[in-house]
Amino acid sequence: MKYILAIDQGTTGSRAFIFDRRGFLVSSSYREFRQIYPCAGWVEHNPDEIWQTVELVVKAALLKKNIKPTEVAAIGITNQRETTILWDRKTGRPVHNAIVWQCRRTSTICDKLKENGYSKVFHKKTGLVIDAYFSGTKIKWLLDNIKGLRARAKSGQICFGTIDSWLIWKLSGQKAHVTDYTNASRTLIFNIREKKWDEDLLKIIDIPESILPRVCPSSSLFAKTAKNSYLFPSGIPIAGVAGDQQAALFGQGCFAAGQMKNTYGTGCFLLVNTGAKCVFSKKGLLTTLACDSRGQPSYALEGAVFITGAAVQWLRDELKIIKKASDTEKLAKTVSDTGGVYFVPAFVGLGAPYWDSAARGTITGITRGTNRAHIIRAVLEAIAYQVKDIADIMRLETNQSLNSLRVDGGGASNNFLMQFQADILRARIIRPKVSETTAKGAAMLAGLGIGFWKDTSELKKTITAEKIFLPKMKNAQRIGLYGGWLKAVHKARL
Repeated sequence: MKYILAIDQGTTGSRAFIFDRRGFLVSSSYREFRQIYPCAGWVEHNPDEIWQTVELVVKAALLKKNIKPTEVAAIGITNQRETTILWDRKTGRPVHNAIVWQCRRTSTICDKLKENGYSKVFHKKTGLVIDAYFSGTKIKWLLDNIKGLRARAKSGQICFGTIDSWLIWKLSGQKAHVTDYTNASRTLIFNIREKKWDEDLLKIIDIPESILPRVCPSSSLFAKTAKNSYLFPSGIPIAGVAGDQQAALFGQGCFAAGQMKNTYGTGCFLLVNTGAKCVFSKKGLLTTLACDSRGQPSYALEGAVFITGAAVQWLRDELKIIKKASDTEKLAKTVSDTGGVYFVPAFVGLGAPYWDSAARGTITGITRGTNRAHIIRAVLEAIAYQVKDIADIMRLETNQSLNSLRVDGGGASNNFLMQFQADILRARIIRPKVSETTAKGAAMLAGLGIGFWKDTSELKKTITAEKIFLPKMKNAQRIGLYGGWLKAVHKARL
């Protein structure tokens, strides 16, 4: 068996990546799926459609290089976190569309929890803030709004899972109901100190423990493929699982405390490894579980930006001023600056460090001379500003300087954005040769789980830089630009 298969199930599409023993990417495939918007601020996915796209991309990636399923040594899974699915334990059928991490339908539930004085207890136990972003209140909404579901859940008929659990359930022939520590830590009901589902939090939100999956280390045997899956023979181990951002942290080789990465995807996620130390933020960052060098749970600080790459999709799909995401780099360079335009992409509120669910998207500084290039450049710059918002807080709370930042994800391929990010952060930006480090992290975890790779010293040799961006902007210009951004954010929050 020669290869590790990584399934990367993201917010807008599913990907399959195949890595060889050298850690090199051999084959890949991608397919988008529908985004469902039942009403303003609500976002859903069809779980069966997600599974169908996973089947298609895995099959396509294998066929592309004539790789036989029997040549796959293990499977790693990484996934959009917090997205919530409930399904029938017997039939395997979802009871409702998946409620996506971006969905704001549970904001009123969160407001009531905060009004009742639960903010401190949730933060102390989970490292998170009470927000509609996380899975816990999404579970409650489903139990409260689907007739008869709560009774079925209490009687053990219903399974809850984030996307990783759903895919493992399908791959294992409906036998394994499991998740990993990183995904569990994003539910708002998992105690990250004690590393277990928290009885007190379950009572507060009113969630029966019987629906919850078993929690495993990120590098371990979760399940084996079932005979009835047409993609694989029975017995291929699913040996690596991590939420997308923790997988990217691992895939970037950030095994030690103080190492930091940022992923530019639908959202933007900056994580710093804090090792065995559980650091609780006072400035709106999240404390979460990550993976140490053995794939066992360690800690990280995280700042989440809800809308980054999704804003580029908005330019393409809604405004229709670009044909493809890569057009933004060329068009942004056709103007010397934004002409004073700032774009705040608060389509579903603002994440860290503001945590303002009432904020909405705002464009400021438009004049008669504003053209599409100015708008496009402002969208790209907004991504970098939001990363700086978080990076500055991480500098303070970890008492560490930010001299370099490892980057990955689709947005990392945009040279304009990476240079502007280096300038506004005043730090080196390191882009690896394999930019899809989320999938590589899942593959690395799976490979370590079965002994395909001996240890992380083998894997570090495969992590090399493709390009390094150095800051060039003068300090006065940097300060002025960022000051304008903060003013625009203030307007978006009015």
